[in-house]
Amino acid sequence: MPSESSLRFLSFSSARAWMGIAGRKRSLFLGVAMLAGCAAGGSGPVTAAEGPQRLAQAGPMRIAPDAPAGASPQRPASPVPAVNPASVPAPAGVFGAYLAGRLAANESDAGAAAEALLRALNAEPDEPEILTRAFNASVMDGRPEAVRLARRLPENQLAALLLAGADAQAGRWERAEARIRGLPRQGSAQILQPLLLAWAQAGRGSVDAALTTLRPLTEGGPLRGVAALHGAMIADLANRPRDAERLIRIAVAEADEPNMRLATIAAGILARVGREEDGARLFDAMSLGSDDIALTATPAARRLALTERAVASPVEGMAEAQVALGAALRGQGSPELSLILSRLSLRLRPGFVPAQILAAESMADERHVAPALAVLEQVPAADPMAPLAALRQAAVLGRLGRGGEALALLQRLADAHPGAPQPALAMGDLLRREGRAAEAVVAYSSAIALLPRPGAADWPLFHARALARERAGDWSGAEADLRQALALSPDQPALLNHLAYTWVERGERLQEARGMLERAVAARPRDGNIADSLGWALFRLGEVKAAIEWLEKAVELESRNAVINDHLGDAYWAAGRQVEARFQWRRALGLDPEPGETSRIEAKLRDGLPAATALR
Repeated sequence: MPSESSLRFLSFSSARAWMGIAGRKRSLFLGVAMLAGCAAGGSGPVTAAEGPQRLAQAGPMRIAPDAPAGASPQRPASPVPAVNPASVPAPAGVFGAYLAGRLAANESDAGAAAEALLRALNAEPDEPEILTRAFNASVMDGRPEAVRLARRLPENQLAALLLAGADAQAGRWERAEARIRGLPRQGSAQILQPLLLAWAQAGRGSVDAALTTLRPLTEGGPLRGVAALHGAMIADLANRPRDAERLIRIAVAEADEPNMRLATIAAGILARVGREEDGARLFDAMSLGSDDIALTATPAARRLALTERAVASPVEGMAEAQVALGAALRGQGSPELSLILSRLSLRLRPGFVPAQILAAESMADERHVAPALAVLEQVPAADPMAPLAALRQAAVLGRLGRGGEALALLQRLADAHPGAPQPALAMGDLLRREGRAAEAVVAYSSAIALLPRPGAADWPLFHARALARERAGDWSGAEADLRQALALSPDQPALLNHLAYTWVERGERLQEARGMLERAVAARPRDGNIADSLGWALFRLGEVKAAIEWLEKAVELESRNAVINDHLGDAYWAAGRQVEARFQWRRALGLDPEPGETSRIEAKLRDGLPAATALR
């Protein structure tokens, strides 16, 4: 069965697209042990009735995030209602303040969390649990108390990062370097530690030492691109143009997909070494296509990139490293750690817009939508990244049920950038989510019309219009869009699955659909929706035994999917396994089937599988 989760339009896109870390390096960021103990998030709320005895043992608390991009949810997660911590009565005393602080922290109200937890800490200054949470909240709120509290946490790695940054800001580079050297070279630290160390060495004037620190990484290996990028920035700041050019060309060559931050940094470095045309071409390449980032590649942004340094000091370089790692961690499903790193970056570089956008995206991932909107509203209108922030604001407004405001914001963005497809594309997403399929088709068509020449990266736009057309009852138009999307990107599993499954449901092109689904499942073997589609195609072709094998696998991968369980029940019945069939149908009924499906499944439970089912 098809899933819409492959579309990047429905949720915030990965910040990786505008950071300086290449996509193919993402597997390196799975290890997050370095900061795993630093995030305040967790296992469940502590109630007043449970009493103060849970204070010392209370585990971290978190709200489950939305399904990540690339997953296959069958229906949107129910919205989590916002809670105003001030409206929740809490017991008096230290436990009341602690409880209020935890609740506020989980609603991303950093100010209220810090206020309450610092009050609790003042009452119980030696309680380790309160100290750690008060420190985390102070970091998130950007409070000066965070530095004082960090000094009381010698084993806390987040505290070590914060103190290293504070030393750097004060020009105490030797102390900053010593703290960074003390970070473990494992997990995420294997990326962050050498970058921060090189910047600390550059800060104390030892550029040769900094480049030597990075050299083993720039000479080869999976971190070559990101190490070369930071080496290039260090050499550029030290007015060593030959080193800067050599290293930035390595960074560009290592990037397997465009990203705005790399283009911005590289364009400036190349311009300063007399290769302005090379830098301009690299930057201009970002302006093509329907990707959100293309909206930020304006002539003004290009001029700024060519004339000013993206990183003006070693302290800013440290902030760059932190926000880049935070973006990568968010891409690996760690929004809490991503938010922490974005906050650390903002302490070093207040107003750093990439860090602000990353912080907002991380909050939205954790369903803290209103705080995300507040952060996005801080982005200055004149900043080159402001159009991207506006797209994110519109998405947040839509999630808050303020669709009218979101559409108005997108219309203003479209008026300001009349040749850009992104505002119309975002309008289509919003309208489609609101069930206004015909209007969504119009918006997507407007976006497509603004593409000078659709490329491989634009397939999701045609897929989105196909979904809208299908919902609007225009299958022929949807089929044409799916074929166009496949012409742009022939091996996309989501496209192969969608078109082939629909053919199977319509009883058309069954053998062709089977071949397409075999390609899709080979590319994405852990996707339960695609496994279900192949199993259902085999069932329709009369290959019941093979169908059962694939449908059982699909149920293992997507156990709480009503459609997949229903399909497996049909296959069991056709194989003479009637008891098992009824079990699957009953299970499907308990999994909130689509409107209209309940009565059909109930009829099968009563009368068995109709003979014509394979042709429905």
